[in-house]
Amino acid sequence: MAVYIRKHPLEIPLPSEKDWLKDDEEDFFLQDPERERDALPQPVRMVTKLVMLVFDDAMEIAERRERLREAEKLKVKPTECFATAEFQVTRTATCLAVSGKYIFVGLSLGLAAFKVSDYTEVCAWDAVKTEICAIHALDLGNEGHILFAVDEMGLVCLFCFHKECFLLIKILNEVEDISKRSTCVEVVLSPRGDYAGVLLQGNTKAWLEIYRLPKDSWLKEMEESPGAALGLTSGERRSSQASAKSLELHKDGSARMESPVAVNEVDIKLSLPVLLLIVKPPKPITGSSFKNPLDALKKVDDGSVLGLGYNHLIKDSQWEQQEAIFCSMYREYLEVKGKSREEMPRHATFHFLLPSQILQVRPGMKVQPDVPAGISVHWDGSHNLCFYLLNHPLKEKVDSDLNPDVVWPCAAPIVCSAVSSCSRYLALACEDAAITIWDMQLGYPLSVTTILEERLIRSIHFLWSSAVASDKTPCAGTDPACPIVQLLVLCTDSALYLVKAPRSEKSSITLLANRPQDPNLAVSAVVPVLAFPSAVLVFSWDGKVSLMNTDTSQIVYCFIIPPSHSVASPWQPVFTVDSVNWCLLLRGDKQQQADALDSCSTIFLFDFNSYPLKEAFPQEPDLPLKSSQNLTWFERCNIFLRDRQQSLLGLREQLPEFWGRLQAQAAAMDEERQKKKGPKKP
Repeated sequence: MAVYIRKHPLEIPLPSEKDWLKDDEEDFFLQDPERERDALPQPVRMVTKLVMLVFDDAMEIAERRERLREAEKLKVKPTECFATAEFQVTRTATCLAVSGKYIFVGLSLGLAAFKVSDYTEVCAWDAVKTEICAIHALDLGNEGHILFAVDEMGLVCLFCFHKECFLLIKILNEVEDISKRSTCVEVVLSPRGDYAGVLLQGNTKAWLEIYRLPKDSWLKEMEESPGAALGLTSGERRSSQASAKSLELHKDGSARMESPVAVNEVDIKLSLPVLLLIVKPPKPITGSSFKNPLDALKKVDDGSVLGLGYNHLIKDSQWEQQEAIFCSMYREYLEVKGKSREEMPRHATFHFLLPSQILQVRPGMKVQPDVPAGISVHWDGSHNLCFYLLNHPLKEKVDSDLNPDVVWPCAAPIVCSAVSSCSRYLALACEDAAITIWDMQLGYPLSVTTILEERLIRSIHFLWSSAVASDKTPCAGTDPACPIVQLLVLCTDSALYLVKAPRSEKSSITLLANRPQDPNLAVSAVVPVLAFPSAVLVFSWDGKVSLMNTDTSQIVYCFIIPPSHSVASPWQPVFTVDSVNWCLLLRGDKQQQADALDSCSTIFLFDFNSYPLKEAFPQEPDLPLKSSQNLTWFERCNIFLRDRQQSLLGLREQLPEFWGRLQAQAAAMDEERQKKKGPKKP
């Protein structure tokens, strides 16, 4: 029989043992003296518990990975799609754009144009000797294209590509004083190329410039110029691949083309774009100088712009007092040291909008249904969505303090926005994860949803829908039978959501993909493929390019490049989607040359028509239009409200008269109040 020898004295433990675990120490006298093994000392027991915790955590991780592995086996493996074509690009390709029959490639030194038919290089431009970071191209017809190129210095170059020649029209933000130079942040072209917006940043401020592009004049001037009729032969372009055709910008705004052949040296003068608007960030709200609401009402000249918050009755002392109270209550959570109050450059998101019920033009202004009538702008950290009309009369000096024509205040700062391809729907996402979809034609919100999980929204994208993208225009007094608007939401943690907003039913939100456990599976970009319903291209950090079906939340296709190459910069991939020929162009680099400077790049082409995508994304047939007798009460109410809203369009013309009456009444009330007070005592 084992003899239990007590190792601890029957006395009070020393003070050095006060931090030991006491769950087993206090009842040591109740332990069985006949047990075969002695109790381990305290430090060893603590180490044993820590080791067991680590072992349990490791087993949980192993079991979780095993469950994920089993779930992956049960999933349907996506079909692998290999590149249908490829072509080499001299130097490193930094950006891609497709317009009509040509592929434009931004290089580490200049630009290059390739034919879509045989992928041969037809023209190059390297006069600036800088890297091109972004390209935006649009087909004008008659072999003419608009091209905006942004280089690494932030300069915006406007080109006309005609007869396989680059014609430099103007560098929009070029100045003589380098200290006053502004850098381009973003360029947006209107769908038909009538307008262009350029977001610029200076040292301490940012602003948005809207240009009107004389595209009709460009086509006419290029056709009538002798250089366009002379042209260059294909052999001459091949012999001048390095120099190609360089362009110089003259003081009068004309572009001169220098060709290696002296007989082909011609001058082509093109009209310059017209600066239409300059939009600046909203000014900070300061203390009010008004004594009462009547004074504030009399100072407002126009009642059509409400929501900016400038005409209020809060004094500077009240602002300071409120800020002091807030800082004293949350001092430990605030970092007030080194806080700068200087105005910093800010970023804005803007879209071109077609005429609609929400964006109505002034009386007497002529509008076209397919030409943008205004823009929507929201700045980072701002609660307001501002609308500006584009039908302003041309002035010699553009107004730099332009007020918005319409303001939409939101409950939280706006994070991102999107406009559908048909320009009918506008979506807003705020910091509180609230998502609102507006019907611009009818003028009312179609859906208001919220992501319940604590996630920040990164971007939103409209998906293709047969009811929305249908070319059939419904007859007057009828609506399509329950069209569903689909919106894809990408969060900052790579989670994907799908918002469905039907007209006559409640909107819903579905989780497509949760946050990936592996950081390499994080989503770098998503692009809807409008050729197929519910199709989305997903780019991951590990270099995978896949096609997701949002109806089933499954990856149905994976686009594979050869093993000798890898997707270049998968965290910011270089790609473009041709919306005319429906193909994906993706840059790939050789494995051993992935980090080499000025190495040749390979552009891989994936033709969607070569894969059985129509089977994976069957197109839903367009539903027939219902007669008014077969419509539900909800649809009838929508039709009635739309007709009622169209009948009230004349009220906008009467708004200045009503506002003048209101101001006159305020002045009369103020005068009556002064009479009651009596004359002031000397």
